[in-house]
Amino acid sequence: MLKILLLILSSVPALLLAHELPLWPEGAPGALGTESQDIPTLTISLPEEGSSNGGAVVICPGGGYGGLAMNHEGHAIAKWFNAQGYAAAVLKYRLPAKGYPHPAPMQDVQRAIQTLRARTEEWQLDPERIGVFGSSAGGHLAATAATHFLAADSDAEDPVVQVSSRPDFLVMLYPVVSMDAAITHRGSRNNLLGKEPSPDLVELMSNELQVTSETPPTFIVHADDDRGVKAENSIRFYLALRANQVPAELHIFKQGGHGFGFQKQRSLPVHHWPDLLADWLKAQVSETSK
Repeated sequence: MLKILLLILSSVPALLLAHELPLWPEGAPGALGTESQDIPTLTISLPEEGSSNGGAVVICPGGGYGGLAMNHEGHAIAKWFNAQGYAAAVLKYRLPAKGYPHPAPMQDVQRAIQTLRARTEEWQLDPERIGVFGSSAGGHLAATAATHFLAADSDAEDPVVQVSSRPDFLVMLYPVVSMDAAITHRGSRNNLLGKEPSPDLVELMSNELQVTSETPPTFIVHADDDRGVKAENSIRFYLALRANQVPAELHIFKQGGHGFGFQKQRSLPVHHWPDLLADWLKAQVSETSK
């Protein structure tokens, strides 16, 4: 019977054995209740034994800050990172459409990165190789993590707060980056900031304006024919990275539209973006090992 059970477990995909944990066991700051929508979580999945490279990534699904594309832009991404040797943590962040406007999503992604970094010994991770990945509006949240990060507080009682929330690398797939009305995704902006945000808040959350030399190395993919989120979001962020001498790689494909993710249609060049990302990640490992 034990052999049969072990055989069954060995055939179960790793993500089905993933562990979900709340970011704040005692309740998130400003929580409006105790329902699922009030409890931000991380679903942790580790690479197969013996294949880990010590890296880890927090994954922010898209959804316009009104929903979460957990499978398409969450667990599918995690499975791919696991295959590359990375631990993956899919973030279920609180949604403005459910009563949690800015800064709640930012608090959640900051806490998610800190959580991974605080538990590197437990999960055998390198604390200097914790990245963040985001798609669409999740790309905005990932860019927010990379440009609005918390310093380590060694005097804090909470061990999670004792480490920095700065990601060591940033990956964005067709991201919303800017809150500038000329190029932003209107739905994401309205959900996150409200329909009449102050100019100061728009500037603060236009992440291309918040890039500094401390922003981590970045990989970006977009399609020129994306009608949901204009490619100018990625272009502006890339130019800001260049201006601050931050290593970056930008791929803008002629076709692909919005939300292409891991589609299996390999007829378009855009669908080879995972191969490009795999090469970029290997290069990052080489850089950090020097």
